[in-house]
Amino acid sequence: MTKLVLGSRLDAQTVAAAAEGRPLELVFGREARAAVAKSRRTIEAIAAGDQAVYGVNTGFGLLAKERIGRADLGRLQRNLLLSHAVGTGPDLAAEEVRLALLMRIHSLCRGHSGVRPALVEWLVRLHGSGWHPRVPEQGSVGACGDLAPLAHLALPVIGEGELVDPEGRIHPARRALGKIGLAPLELEAKEGLALINGVQVSHAVGLGAWARMRNLSVGAEIVGALSVEALLGSHRPFDARVARLRPHKGMARAASNLRKLLRGSQVMRSHRDCERVQDPYSFRCMPQVHGAAKDALAYLEGALLAEAQAATDNPLVFPDRGDVVSAGNFHGQPIAMPMDHAVTALCAWGNISERRTAILIDPAMSGLPAFLTPRPGLNSGLMIPQVVAAALCSENKGLAFPASADSISTSADQEDHVSMSMRAAVKLRKAVGNAERVLAIELFTAAQAHEFHGELRAGAGAQATYELVRENIAPLQDDRWLGPDLDVAHDLVQAGVLREAVEAAVGPLKP
Repeated sequence: MTKLVLGSRLDAQTVAAAAEGRPLELVFGREARAAVAKSRRTIEAIAAGDQAVYGVNTGFGLLAKERIGRADLGRLQRNLLLSHAVGTGPDLAAEEVRLALLMRIHSLCRGHSGVRPALVEWLVRLHGSGWHPRVPEQGSVGACGDLAPLAHLALPVIGEGELVDPEGRIHPARRALGKIGLAPLELEAKEGLALINGVQVSHAVGLGAWARMRNLSVGAEIVGALSVEALLGSHRPFDARVARLRPHKGMARAASNLRKLLRGSQVMRSHRDCERVQDPYSFRCMPQVHGAAKDALAYLEGALLAEAQAATDNPLVFPDRGDVVSAGNFHGQPIAMPMDHAVTALCAWGNISERRTAILIDPAMSGLPAFLTPRPGLNSGLMIPQVVAAALCSENKGLAFPASADSISTSADQEDHVSMSMRAAVKLRKAVGNAERVLAIELFTAAQAHEFHGELRAGAGAQATYELVRENIAPLQDDRWLGPDLDVAHDLVQAGVLREAVEAAVGPLKP
């Protein structure tokens, strides 16, 4: 079990473990507890005084000019959660909600939110119970954070809203809390606001997509290498000397992966003297296209890891100075733009994969039987899987319009520029799923194409790929229902089984 020390700096491995849904032990240690308690004392001092401080003793948004009496400071925070929990649409997945809860807890533990340690302890116990709040997907504009989704996330703290048990059943929160040994809390000054400032829901959805993209980034070279062998394509474009002359980091990693995957190929030796001078771009330019997508993934990773260390409240508490600062750390633009760029990367991976599939099934381009069936005409073979891949690629092109390019004024123009980070995250999640399906179709196609060169052993990684496919999917002779076969291919790509099998044969590959 991975141990996550709340309030500490999180490395990529720990964040990836959380994003992949691996078991975690949350540690609310002495340092974090002291930081939380120190910031709480600052808020208590402010609440006891006469100074107007946003969200502590004032209303919210345009209502910030309204002063709230000391007797109503707790009620103000309760009302905030109740009034803001108005999300709509489908529910977020359990993994996304639990990750959002974790990121919210971790942000509180940075010691700049002003909540009580008891509130953090309550949230840690909820996370450890395996239950999670029901959170609708729609309703956030990504500033001042994911207000509606985070309000749903926080409602159970006050005994409101709904909780989902580990089997997926929905229960009224107050009744469910009794089952897991928790009692509702009475919120105190600023605590409701501290629970909903930030973009932890957008961040969580983005992290889940990022974790899948890391796997897909390697899978793209694995599948592409088998396609090269199936086409009897040249390995020379992946020469390390080529990559050195255009020093983009992602390009170098992609070329390195391809060389490792194709090492020891009998296919290459078999056509050493063939007349083909150059392969189509979708084969020859894999390092350049895959590499640019890898660089976009690195940009996304940097932004999401930075966000994992963030305190996003408004106002922020600075206990060393005993003051608070109203600012904009809740704004989602720093993660919305990288997530938008990552959708473009997924378009690149999907577009070039679909083109390789199209070439392999085209006898004029591949020299193989039409649609890779031994008896074209009577059989349609792999005609329609390529059509599906084309449809998914076109859908991703539509998703590639940047959500962060949009903005719409809210809250009576007080919140007049928003990031649409939640929309960016949801588009990214959808685009990852489409790209995984496109690669699965290429995987199935490349394995079928290799059947026509079965006497030649492919490079070590490509051969391991082919053998894994054949362990799970029979070659295509006459037409059959291909849906289940493509689902199996998809599972091999998405679940990381393909990557694990190939890395066992050739060693680690680079995202």
